Amino acid sequence: MNDAETPVRELMDLVLRFSRERDWEQFHHPKDLGLCLAIEVGEALEHFRFRSEEQTREALADPALKRELAHELADCLWALLRLADVCTIDLSAALEEKVALAAVKYPADLASGRSDKYTAYVRGDEESEPDDPEPI
Repeated sequence: MNDAETPVRELMDLVLRFSRERDWEQFHHPKDLGLCLAIEVGEALEHFRFRSEEQTREALADPALKRELAHELADCLWALLRLADVCTIDLSAALEEKVALAAVKYPADLASGRSDKYTAYVRGDEESEPDDPEPI
């Protein structure tokens, strides 16, 4: 498997099959899967805690450390996939919709190179002159 060739549904089915073989579906409720996801994200973040950007780059150059992080990220993905599946969320459609919504909140001409929240540069009526076209 690899990212370029593996559909999200195939990944969902992989972790579902694994769970069913162990009779774990009984434990896979949205709350528990959400908690699992939060915990796994915390474990992934431990790889960056107290490290500078340079130290992080150096750590990721070590194949063993990079593999540990990859396993933590896989745990996050596992929990996310199960949560989405249990809640019948189409992740691909949800992501596509979210990107479209974000494009409206963060127009490229205003947000490019900026890390501040969209409210810091929203075009609004307070900046409009009476003869200006309607704000976006």
